[in-house]
Amino acid sequence: MKVFVTDALAIDLDSEQWECRGCEKPLGAAQENYKRFMRAFVRDPRDIHAPIIDAERYAYTFAPDPVWVHIIEYYCPHCARMAEAEYLPPGHPPAHDIELDIPALKQQWADREQLAEPALGPEFVPPPHHHRKGGH
Repeated sequence: MKVFVTDALAIDLDSEQWECRGCEKPLGAAQENYKRFMRAFVRDPRDIHAPIIDAERYAYTFAPDPVWVHIIEYYCPHCARMAEAEYLPPGHPPAHDIELDIPALKQQWADREQLAEPALGPEFVPPPHHHRKGGH
């Protein structure tokens, strides 16, 4: 049985493997940090949050300083679906943000049927999606 965990990740409870929801290929052991099995891309934060004042005239432009923070994007190694993006100080290891109790999850899903789509609440409204340079 497969259980949805995020928009990009599921867990196969039978094999206890992380699985990409884009291509349905296994990524690695569900007991491990899924980011260990992903392709990581380090981004300069100024690429995402462009300076809002002239960077040639001012030292501080309201853009994040790449000396202090990097944006790390994680992609499926098979289909390149983005699974996560996180802000970390340079050199910091990936955050271990999802740690599941696999035996408890198996017990919870033992009497349920596998879902074809994630279950969303009736009030759920997807956030607007845009990729504008400069962000505003």
